[in-house]
Amino acid sequence: MASTDDLFKRPTIPSQKRKLNATKDPNEIYKSIKLNGNGNVRANGQTTVEDELEDDEDVAGPELPPDMDEPIENDEEGRFFGGGITTDTAEVLDFIDERDHEATAKPEKIDSAWVRKLALNFERKISKNAELRAKFESEPQKFMGSEADLDADVKALSILSEHPELYQEFAQLGCMSSLVSLLSHENTDIAIDAIEIIGELIDEDVEAEQAQWDLLVDAMVHLDADLLDLLYQNISRFDESMESDRNGAYHVLGVLENLSSRPSIAELIGKNKAIIPWLITRAQKRESTVSQNKQYAAEVLAILLQSSANNRKRFVELDGIDTFLQLLSAYRKRDPEKGTEEEEYVENIFDCVTCCVDEEEGKQKYLDGEGIELCLIMLKEGKMSRPRALRLLDHSLGGPTGISCCEKLVEAAGLKVMFTMFMKKNDTQSTEHLLGILASMLRSLPGDSAPRIRLLGKFVERNYEKIDRLMQLRRDYSSRVSSVDHTIKSERATLSTEEQVDMGGIPFPRVALAVISIDMKNSNPGQSIDTILAWLIAEDDGAREHVQQILADRDETFETIKSTLQEQLDGMNASAEEEDATIKDMLGTLIAFL
Repeated sequence: MASTDDLFKRPTIPSQKRKLNATKDPNEIYKSIKLNGNGNVRANGQTTVEDELEDDEDVAGPELPPDMDEPIENDEEGRFFGGGITTDTAEVLDFIDERDHEATAKPEKIDSAWVRKLALNFERKISKNAELRAKFESEPQKFMGSEADLDADVKALSILSEHPELYQEFAQLGCMSSLVSLLSHENTDIAIDAIEIIGELIDEDVEAEQAQWDLLVDAMVHLDADLLDLLYQNISRFDESMESDRNGAYHVLGVLENLSSRPSIAELIGKNKAIIPWLITRAQKRESTVSQNKQYAAEVLAILLQSSANNRKRFVELDGIDTFLQLLSAYRKRDPEKGTEEEEYVENIFDCVTCCVDEEEGKQKYLDGEGIELCLIMLKEGKMSRPRALRLLDHSLGGPTGISCCEKLVEAAGLKVMFTMFMKKNDTQSTEHLLGILASMLRSLPGDSAPRIRLLGKFVERNYEKIDRLMQLRRDYSSRVSSVDHTIKSERATLSTEEQVDMGGIPFPRVALAVISIDMKNSNPGQSIDTILAWLIAEDDGAREHVQQILADRDETFETIKSTLQEQLDGMNASAEEEDATIKDMLGTLIAFL
């Protein structure tokens, strides 16, 4: 190989060319150029120093600097030639660059051998960095190079997300445990990069089979790696006033969200003593404007609570309902700006409380925190919060333990609010929630109690206008179902017998319309309406006659309502749960009465 002196030896020019003096002032060296008669540079095809440093963009090239009028001493010809390398050397360098380009252009084969090589290099970088850190603990400059190499290797693992078929071998080589261990690295930048890579590998957008995803997650959570504790250790040491740490917290939340897609992992996260308390704290942190991480913390918490009853009980034990009701109280009259992080944040806070009031312990905390009163204020004065408050009320009044909430709603003058909304035109979701609330109150309130008498009085006042509204909703719903049934029959007529068998006899459009409810909690609207009508027929003679007369106008009888209730009862699977047993008893009693 040519020596440095050979590479940078003077060009092959006449022997009278001035030899560079290493001690000469750089400014003088800069000025040592050969000028032609009109002041332009003569480079003879060579690139000159002046070409690289020129500031003047005129066509004729740079003008002569003012201080170059005087000739430079010992410059026999007054010129300095080119780039300092010979033509042969330039050709050699061009050849090397061409070979390097060919090497990089050749695609690398991603297979098992590549993974093993990657794993070996990755483990070596971890070991080397740990060794240098231990040896030169007080001299960071001596291990920073290995730290940069390790960080680059961590980032290089992201390519695995494009090849999930290699997840199994990567995990079996122990690399996932090694990657997780980097979350405890003293350098937070390396820890953050490791968290980000973990998030990429288990992201829902990765086209991995469930078995591949499970294998990778098990290697991180259930085996040697203690991912959950390390995630908490990182979010607790991050300072979100710094952008890098703020990004790190975001990546931690992303990993928690991805892990929560498996219910068993979501419950395992809830069992961790620190994660749910941190999420609650982060979601209520005061900020001038709701940040992305604050919104994300509330979203991840909502996912965890919806995934596990144990997580909901844990949230209730931590006084999460009372805390979140206080957060919601800020929006009883004020709406967040549309399309902002704050709007999503409010929705997530509502989701957290809504799914927790399905639990008995949650209902009591909801009552103690004056949740009924807050929802009624939102129904009267809120805008964005109104449908969400209605949904929250629906959930709180439902179930076998909803009697206390039903009584509190009547006590707080909620009947007027409910029926005022009921008599107006509402969207489908709001109508379902209103029907669910009325059905829950008729089922839960004791027979001779004052709240129940007041409820029945609302139905019969003003010449049974509330019942007329119920019957109108029933007709509208029946018309929609009939239209869908007609469409189904038309479609079936065009299908072969084999295609109809493949469909299994399931009328999917009707299922979508009539069976699947908004919350997966209530029966469909038609069943809710007929349940309410059955209660009114059973308890008030005037209501009975009024309903019978309206049904007769369409050549219908009580048998129509009875058939709907029987269909609901037949459709319920046998279950030992208390709520299902209660509903079955109620439906059986109403059917028998009709």
